This record gives sequence, C-alpha cells and structure tokens, in this order.
Amino acid sequence: MIVKRYPSCLMATCCIPWNEDNRFEEAVFREGVRTALEGTPHLYIFGTAGEGYAVTDRMFDQIVAAFVDEMREAEAEPMVGVIHLSLSTILERIERCREVGVRQFQVSLPSWGALNDRELFGFFDAVCGSFPDCEFMHYNLPRAKRIVTGAEYGRLAETHPNLVASKNTGDSLSHIRSLLDDAPQLQHFLSEAGYIYGSLFGECGILASFVTNWPKLQALFDAGKQQDIATLVSIQHEVNVVLKTLFEAVPDDRIDGAYDKLFVKMYNPNFPLRMLPPYVGSSDNEYHSFVQILGERLPGWVPVISPRDE
Repeated sequence: MIVKRYPSCLMATCCIPWNEDNRFEEAVFREGVRTALEGTPHLYIFGTAGEGYAVTDRMFDQIVAAFVDEMREAEAEPMVGVIHLSLSTILERIERCREVGVRQFQVSLPSWGALNDRELFGFFDAVCGSFPDCEFMHYNLPRAKRIVTGAEYGRLAETHPNLVASKNTGDSLSHIRSLLDDAPQLQHFLSEAGYIYGSLFGECGILASFVTNWPKLQALFDAGKQQDIATLVSIQHEVNVVLKTLFEAVPDDRIDGAYDKLFVKMYNPNFPLRMLPPYVGSSDNEYHSFVQILGERLPGWVPVISPRDE
C-alpha cells in the first residue's frame, strides 16, 4: 500500500485585502485567516486567488509575517505560495520564509515561456534540491503554459522525496486518473468537481473554492472518503448551481481572485473586493446581485452574519 507524503484534507487559500491606495489591509486579512481556520487548519497564501503573481518583495514579506503569526497562534502549519517569472526570485523568497520558520511551500512553474522537459526537471532540481528540509506542493495550472502529467510527477517524486503534493484545478478525467495511478505517493488536491471523480479511484484532497459553506464541503470530503456516490452527486448539483449563479452575476472575464473575494466578503462584509491593478475586481453591485440570487436558489450556501459583524 502506497503511503501518501501529505495528508488528505480540505485545503483553502486566504485572499489579500487592499485599501484604496493598494496597500495591505493587515487587520482585515488577519480576521480573514481566523475565519478560514474555523473551516480548516490547512491554509495557504499566494496562489492565483491570493495574487501571489502581483505582490512586490516588500508586500510578500509583510503578508507572510502576518499569515505566519496567525497560523502559529492557532497551532497550524502555514503554507506559502511562490509565483514568479524568475527562478532566482523564487529561491530568494523561499529562503526568506524559511528563515522565519516556514517549511511548506506551493510553487508554480515560471510562465514567460513554456518549459521544455529539461527545464521542467531542472526547475524542481533547483527548488526541491535547494531546500531538503522543506516540503513542496506544485500548483499545476494552465497559466504556466505547461501542465505536468501524472507520469512526470511520478518521475519527479522518485527524485525528490520532499515533493509531497500537487494542486490541480482542472476536471479532465484522464488527467485525474493519471495523477492517482502514476504518482500515487503524492497527495493530489483537486477542485470540488475533480474530487468527486478522483475520490472514486484513490485518496485525494479538496482544494476548497466555495468557502461559504464549510459543512457542505466537509460532507463532500467525507462522501469521497466513503465513496458515497449519492451524496457526491447531490453536492455536485449544488456546486453547479453556485457556479451558474456566479457567472450570471459576474462576467467570466475576471482573474480568479475577483471571484474568490466574493465568497470571503460573505463572511466579512468589510472585506474589499478590489484587486491589485491592472486586474479588475468585482463591484459591490455584482456582489449583492450574486448573494441575492444565490440566497434564493440555495439559501444554505449564504452564511448568516451576526449583527456584530455587519
């Protein structure tokens, strides 16, 4: 029996709030981390939704410090994402995080040009090989211009014992099956839709997108563990309604964080929807339209905010 290098769990991102001057709203961010910890202790910063591609080194260090502080206070292990065109900058950022005690990282391939095979394996040699005391999850996304296959993950895992997981947001059935069959030692985190399929064939984790309903996500996770197909199908239907409603209220031409912040704002009405430029966030009108329609269609997916939080 293959032993996974990372636990199966619900994993979620923490979005970054910006004020009118595009400066980090630390108090709002800290509140958001504490709220997310009520759903899962497995949190990370600086994926696509967390605008890891957009922050300066100064922003990066400031946000990491706040995140690590909140996670340590909760006795949870912080994971930091590192996205950059420069491999040297990626290594420098990992080193600075390592100096403050971070040992879990999420990395993406440099995306100015698609890496060839030699460059792909050289990237992991540089990252995983430079920090043998750290654990790495690879964020496998089309924006990097190359999708790592299950077979390639298998080869990489044999070389690098500290490559422990992958994150895949696509729902290609053949790709998901290959991940589980060809790189079984890695923990593969899938979107809600991907998890419904993947959990039928092996252990995997959920990358939580719709964090407005932690009980439903936990039920989805448990149903996958038990291979409860009826429950999986039922929750998948609700997920489809959430997606349909989302793109009715907000055009589907925005970058990821513009949508994720809508869900965060449901828990914290003070959370700003703006994105770092040049990217455009959702408007307050779009947010209210989404919440209203979703509340009519799926009341259980809109959290009830107590008066003290409004």
